[in-house]
Order: sequence, then structure tokens, then C-alpha cells
Amino acid sequence: MAEEHNIEEQLAHHQWADIVFLQAPINWMGVPWSFKKYMDEIYTAGMGGALCAGDGRVEEAPKKNYGTGGTLTDVKYMMSLTFNAPEESFNDSEEFFEGKSVDDLLFPMHMNFKFFGMKPMETFASFDVMKNADVENDFKRFEAHINKHF
Repeated sequence: MAEEHNIEEQLAHHQWADIVFLQAPINWMGVPWSFKKYMDEIYTAGMGGALCAGDGRVEEAPKKNYGTGGTLTDVKYMMSLTFNAPEESFNDSEEFFEGKSVDDLLFPMHMNFKFFGMKPMETFASFDVMKNADVENDFKRFEAHINKHF
């Protein structure tokens, strides 16, 4: 059974944070359903002012400034992701992701956080975690990544 979250508490955590750190496996080119469910419930509840004051548009200009109503403008976010895909399958037009980066694949996630006014930090990714895992090296790279940004 999926964990139930206290919506007000989760919204308060986002409002309090200087940095929101997101750790997720990438399943079928996106975050797992449990993470998506969390976003659907918590982030939708935050639309009333906790995370954004509407979508940024005003009555006088209903077609302008969509996505500019975020209230978390002093908050950064960092994604740490795990992939079964090898690193070489990204950023190469001859490979599966057709030259796209990890951040290109996760563009919808980035737009969600931008909608709330949050600023991105460099994404961390571990690759090939199912068939050719290099856990020791991944931990070293992760430590270096964290040390670089904190």
C-alpha cells in the first residue's frame, strides 16, 4: 500500500527548504507512479498559494506570463536519478535517446519546479544500474557532485 502523506506538512517542507533534493529511479522514461501520485496530490494542493499564486496570468492579459506565479523563488532543487540505460545512450544522435540529455528526458519535471519558481541545480545520474552497475564509482561521483554544490 502506498504511503499516505500529510499534505500541509509536505507543503510546509517545500516552503521551508533552501534546496529540495529529489532521488528517484527512472522507470519507463519518467519517475515512478508513486512519485507522480505524490506530485499530483501535494503539488496540486500547493496551487492555492503554498507553492504558487495561480499560474501567473492576470485578467488583463490572459494569454501572457503562464508559469510565472511560483512563490518558491528562493528555493533550488537537485535531482539525483538512476537509469538502466548506459550513459553512452544519451547525448549521441546515433543512440537511443537521439542526442538528448538526461535533462531533456526530464524536461517535464524541470517545468514543474520552474512553475513554482524554483531554480535548478546540476542533475546527478547513475547509469546502467541493472546490467553493469558500478556502485563504488557512483558513490564517489555522487560525493564529488554533492561537495561541488554544497
